[in-house]
Amino acid sequence: MTYTLGTQPAPRRTPLSAEEKVRAEAAFVPLVAEHLAASGRFRISADTPDMVELFQAVARRVGDMLQRPVVSYANGTDIVITFGQEQTPGLTPR
Repeated sequence: MTYTLGTQPAPRRTPLSAEEKVRAEAAFVPLVAEHLAASGRFRISADTPDMVELFQAVARRVGDMLQRPVVSYANGTDIVITFGQEQTPGLTPR
């Protein structure tokens, strides 16, 4: 295949295997928890559905670990994980 000068094909990404997903999730949980505790938010590139799914799972596990609500927001290039609003029992949001 011939490419014009200055252009290159986009890199191919190999999806993570099931075992790699489990290992990645386990490795990222303590890192994300540490960043949340220190600064209240964690941001990382997540430009594929697989990466968004991975970091959403990490956010859920971090919330369970810290026993606090944790939310994640993805925009197609990045994902931000931060603490969610804690609701006071008996009060409903307006």
